[in-house]
Amino acid sequence: MKLGLHIGYWGLWGGAQEQLAAVRAAEELGYDSVWTAEAYGSDAATVLAWLAGQTERIKLGSAIFQIPGRSAAMTAMTAATIDQLSGGRMLLGLGASGPQVSEGWHGQRFGRQLQRTREYVEVVRMALRRERVVFHGETLELPLPDGPGKPLKLTIAPVQERLPIYLAAIGPRNTALAGEIADGWLPTFFSPEHVGMFRARLEEGAARSGRTLEGFDIAPQVSVHISDDIEAARDFMRPALALYVGGMGSREQNFYNALIREYGFEQAATQIQDLYLEGRREEAARAIPDALIDMVSLVGPRARVAERLAAYRDAGVGTLLLSPLGHTRAQQFAQLRVLTELAA
Repeated sequence: MKLGLHIGYWGLWGGAQEQLAAVRAAEELGYDSVWTAEAYGSDAATVLAWLAGQTERIKLGSAIFQIPGRSAAMTAMTAATIDQLSGGRMLLGLGASGPQVSEGWHGQRFGRQLQRTREYVEVVRMALRRERVVFHGETLELPLPDGPGKPLKLTIAPVQERLPIYLAAIGPRNTALAGEIADGWLPTFFSPEHVGMFRARLEEGAARSGRTLEGFDIAPQVSVHISDDIEAARDFMRPALALYVGGMGSREQNFYNALIREYGFEQAATQIQDLYLEGRREEAARAIPDALIDMVSLVGPRARVAERLAAYRDAGVGTLLLSPLGHTRAQQFAQLRVLTELAA
């Protein structure tokens, strides 16, 4: 199992120099990859391009590039450019984001996501193969009909013969789609104990395209706080879990809330969402069961974290994207080092 550093949005590791220091430290420690995120603040592409020129070996992953934020052609252009700048280290993670960001920020309707993602990935791959892009789909039409547009092809080539594409997915059908069309899967709040459920969905998708999951990379993002005080470690995880389970999306459409219901936390899911949407965010965070935090995070003493790392490995995780949390940068850097020891 390879380790990746998930630095998330700009600022979570401090300023530019602190962030660069974290990535360089991960590279020296042998981490396989570093991953950046975007929502409606920093974009992931600029950060990856900046890191490409200041690192040597570590792979550069987007987790994720937002599908509504870029045309498929622009995503191919960006991925090929970063792959060139880095000497072939780009890992292209894509995701649909959510209705609030898609419609409120990018002005793109959030609908028909399965078909939209399928066609988007197909056009990205076509462009990266440097074919002339002619595509007639249900959500994408290139070139546009009855206009001056003509079929074009990418004028530069990525260094990698096949640039890996990962899909962020949570729901059953989206997860199956990842198994069908992607090279890897980027789940959030992944539970090793439920890998059988996830693998069945991935295999269903893979079967549709006549392949197996051989070589397919399951790459969950996992937050970490290593401490002998397990209660304090769990408290680090509460704000993000409360935000996603309680407030990400609407009451009727929250993929994260639906996921923890599948894990068996139906009552807690309802309570967390009710409290969060009523503006009682601290109470929502306190309502998160310890068992849920333990299931989807790496928390507690070193020996306990080592056992959980083994559980991820046994579940078939290929790359574990780690987000060390701490009160200070020194704590975060220390956890980077400890995690390499525990995962060895």
